[in-house]
Amino acid sequence: MSKLFSLRTVCSFGVFLLVCFFSTLSLATPAEEAQLEQLDKIERDLELQRDWAKYRWDKANFECYQKYWVNDCLKDSRAQYRKEIDPIRVQEVELHEVQRKLRASIKDQRDAAKIAERASTEKAAERMSNQKEFEEKQKAAAARAADVEQRRKDAPKRAQENKAGTQLD
Repeated sequence: MSKLFSLRTVCSFGVFLLVCFFSTLSLATPAEEAQLEQLDKIERDLELQRDWAKYRWDKANFECYQKYWVNDCLKDSRAQYRKEIDPIRVQEVELHEVQRKLRASIKDQRDAAKIAERASTEKAAERMSNQKEFEEKQKAAAARAADVEQRRKDAPKRAQENKAGTQLD
């Protein structure tokens, strides 16, 4: 029963990957992101299958050390492990290829949107106003610094004037 289930899972996964691979990558970004999330779920399932295969292999290796013919048993358990892992590895390679293409498509769309946003006249006007505002703030800060420096230079003179004007009899 488990072989039938795993065969059915492998077949459905293969069909899904083929559909994803041959589909055009001009989908809307939310749909692509949803597809990417689905691919991530499939990747987690494959990792779980790999972990269980490794668990079974470790268990078989442990049991091999309880036997007299250890090397032969270890060789057989390794061969069984490779039988389980090879189809998983093939699926992972296909999955990662589809994920790379999908992520590249999403990145290209986002980059194109950023470029279009930068090229828009509204953003250009906003950047110009921001630049002017920044320059005005820089000038105001320079004027304040010059005023503070001038007040420091005039401090002894003001102190003398205050001292002369506030003498008590």
